Formats: sequence, C-alpha cells, structure tokens
Amino acid sequence: MTPEILPLAIAALAGIIMAIQGSINSALGKVIGLWEATLVVHVVGLLLVTVLLFVCRLGDGCLANISHVPWYTYLGGILGVLIVYGVVSTMPKVGVAPATTAIIVGQVFTAGLVDHFGLFGMEKIPFSLWNVLGTLLMAGGAWLILKQ
Repeated sequence: MTPEILPLAIAALAGIIMAIQGSINSALGKVIGLWEATLVVHVVGLLLVTVLLFVCRLGDGCLANISHVPWYTYLGGILGVLIVYGVVSTMPKVGVAPATTAIIVGQVFTAGLVDHFGLFGMEKIPFSLWNVLGTLLMAGGAWLILKQ
C-alpha cells in the first residue's frame, strides 16, 4: 500500500460526505430558506468543533497563533458560507449528481491552478500535459452526466 492511499481514501470519503451533506442541506433549505439553512449548518458545525476542541481536546493546541496567520486564511469562513449557499441553492434545481459533478470539475480546474502556481502557500506541483488531458476527460465525462 502506497503512502498516498490513506489520504486519497479520506479525500474520497469527504467527497461522499459532501454529496450527502449537500442533499441534507438542500432539504433543510427547502423548509427554512437558503440563507437560514446556511446559518444553521454553520452554527451546528461551530457547536461540534467547539465540543471537539474544548471538551474532547482534539486540537493541536495552537489556537493562540491565530494572529500570526496570513490575512487570506480568514477568507475560508466566507468561502464556506458561499459554498454551502451555492450547494443548497443548486442541488434542488439540477439534482445531486449534476451539481456535484459541476462542483468537482470546478474544484479540479481550480486545484490545478493552485498547485501549478503554488498559491496560498501550497507547494508548487506543475500541471503537466497529462493533468490537463485528465481534467479535460473529466470535464467531458461531466458533460455526459449533465446532458439530458
């Protein structure tokens, strides 16, 4: 077993959870509204993380370093709100599979740029011709999934 297998399995599990989460959040949004569902999702997440950090003591104990992080790392919370709202608003309209497919294609294209240019402090990993071809094939597969 290569060392990359476990992280890739965890990433795949996160993708599975994301599709389930989007479906659940969309169901919530249908009942209470899109922005309201986004609020509830983040409040429940905040409560869980608070318990994990301060009751279960699962953190690394470095929260005191919050003032030393680059300014752009604070955008993660804003992006999280936009992600949840985007998922909640699109899945009921186009379906879970098409929305998730569009999300994945957008993620892969953006991830390729982040890797290639080493953005946000990430290690530079050149986007090769094979990566471009794989991404184009994925986009073609997404087009087939989205075609109705």
